[in-house]
Amino acid sequence: MVYQGSDGVAELVALMRDVASRDETAFKRLYDRTSAKLFAVVRRIAVSEAAAEEALQEAWVRIWNHADRFDPAMASPITWMTTIARHAAIDAVRKGAERVSKTTVVIDEELAEKLPAPGSTTDGLTGPQLRRCLEGLEPDRRGMVLLAYSYGYSREELSRRFDKPVATVKTILRRSLIALKECLGGR
Repeated sequence: MVYQGSDGVAELVALMRDVASRDETAFKRLYDRTSAKLFAVVRRIAVSEAAAEEALQEAWVRIWNHADRFDPAMASPITWMTTIARHAAIDAVRKGAERVSKTTVVIDEELAEKLPAPGSTTDGLTGPQLRRCLEGLEPDRRGMVLLAYSYGYSREELSRRFDKPVATVKTILRRSLIALKECLGGR
């Protein structure tokens, strides 16, 4: 990708500065250099490709409207834009367009899409290892973890969905993550 390396970062910083000045050509160049990365970010959060495309469009609107807030001393351009894209995708999920059926515990197809392929590794972790550890959690706990960390549900939303106090949801999430960490060998 073009933006990697110090020259690429400097180029993105310059493009961001131009976009903040409402330079449409710079915006197009910024889009061309980073849209694939940002789409990958939103696609991991949104369930469907159509929802991911809508979230990405919203992210680009936010980037255009708030480019003047970008500070290269605080973050790299790609980090700043990735954060915006991630928040746009989470907002789309929270609006309900991508809600998972209340009666369905998400562990099968949607989880499989998010896990590494069998035999592949991510920092020594394989998809089957994570799947095994998730399946070791009680269904409600597994559902809470997946909805919170794969779909961006807030503790308040989980509280309503599972009919439990927010403090209980917080405790369940914490204990579930500890159990997952122990199952994965303290990774």
